[in-house]
Amino acid sequence: MRLDFTTLPPRDAYSWMVTTILPRPIAWVSTISAGGKTNLAPFSFFQGVCANPPTLMFVPVNTRDGAKKDTTRNIEAVPEFVVNLVPFALGEQMNASAAMLPHGESEFEKFGIASKPSERVRPPRVAAAPVAFECTLDRIVLIGEGPLAANVMFGRILVAHVSDDVMGPDGRPDPAKLDLIGRLGGDAYVRTRDIFEMERP
Repeated sequence: MRLDFTTLPPRDAYSWMVTTILPRPIAWVSTISAGGKTNLAPFSFFQGVCANPPTLMFVPVNTRDGAKKDTTRNIEAVPEFVVNLVPFALGEQMNASAAMLPHGESEFEKFGIASKPSERVRPPRVAAAPVAFECTLDRIVLIGEGPLAANVMFGRILVAHVSDDVMGPDGRPDPAKLDLIGRLGGDAYVRTRDIFEMERP
């Protein structure tokens, strides 16, 4: 099979990308509006970018009607956010928070997700997340226009909160204890407990 992405409609291109670029880590991003309303939403176009300076990125794509999501609108108004990582135990709450709520309605409150104040940014973090990165916005890169176009958010990591419960004997997070979930295609997910090792040359 050969796919010519230059001729695919955006929805078809999206479908092929999310069913082949696997697994994708999940950024569960908390933001706050200029009026102080919190928002929490998951994004699976997410990755670390570099360590000097410590930077990560995630991508809220526009809605099917071309509108910006609340996460994008909030970060444009208050350029700070927290990227919370998602363990298996929080999977259902993360999935619930993907619902399209009216602007200004908090997923923390709607779905009973406990929060904690952050140290250096205004948005709260997910209390039970095993890892949470407090970030300030470095830049937004716009790619495309209209439905499913990207608002690539680059965030400078200021501080990370890592639960003692997920630490291994080497002083680093243990992937099995983290038990993070990753996105596959459709409704499928994967867990970080299926592990093998290869020594790098």
